[in-house]
Amino acid sequence: MQTPVNTFKHAIKKMQPQIGFWLCLASPSGAELCAGAGYDWLLIDGEHSPNDVPTLLATLQAVAPYPSHAIARVPMGHGHVGQALIKQYMDVGAQTILVPMVETAEQAATLVQSMLYPPHGVRGVGGARASSWGRNPNYLHEANDQACLLVQVETALALKNLDAIAATEGVDGVFIGPSDLSASLGHIGNPGHPDVQAAIADAIVRIRKAGKAPGILTPDEALAKKYLELGAVFVSVGIDTNLLVRHTTSLLSRFKDTVATLPPSKTY
Repeated sequence: MQTPVNTFKHAIKKMQPQIGFWLCLASPSGAELCAGAGYDWLLIDGEHSPNDVPTLLATLQAVAPYPSHAIARVPMGHGHVGQALIKQYMDVGAQTILVPMVETAEQAATLVQSMLYPPHGVRGVGGARASSWGRNPNYLHEANDQACLLVQVETALALKNLDAIAATEGVDGVFIGPSDLSASLGHIGNPGHPDVQAAIADAIVRIRKAGKAPGILTPDEALAKKYLELGAVFVSVGIDTNLLVRHTTSLLSRFKDTVATLPPSKTY
């Protein structure tokens, strides 16, 4: 039995563009529906969505038959709480972890340690689902090579320390968080502000200069294409909740408009 190869990790190492989609519904069925579309990767959000370890497990199982690579975002990554969550997420089968609000190279290095088994890290050893409940004796020797750490830079302090964060050994990719970054730069709710967009463009260049893959999320199709042209490698181009809001509202509004133009019903 062989530990699954992390196709996403190998692709971003080669700087091959990977198009992704964000999952916030905490619904394994919804995740399976999206996996069937053929995205390169799907992000299971544990920070701003009601996902916990059991729903993460169910979602990983739902996505597993499809070629889309599942990435899991932990709620936070600092200290022992983040370390414990990373261990649990990886034990249920996540190979790629996205950690929000990373602001220093020291924090990034600690997260690398959390991802890896000794002697390279401090991940605890257990016979969990990731090792096929202990049936895969090679897992402990192969898991480190397939582990992929993505760290989020989304504050002014993180931008200041970006070069050191990106240069941290064991960090595979650096994800730029436009919403929190815009808030940190004084433009809350306006990630399209020229100052924020300039900071994002500069960050993409700096991340690639360090030899790491830059990532970002935007539901704006034109902006997503722009980020790809600027050199972003892994780009999420949509969010399940956002699509549902937009399309259910648009569908209803078209029928409401139709009803409003119908002649009055006859009364008898």
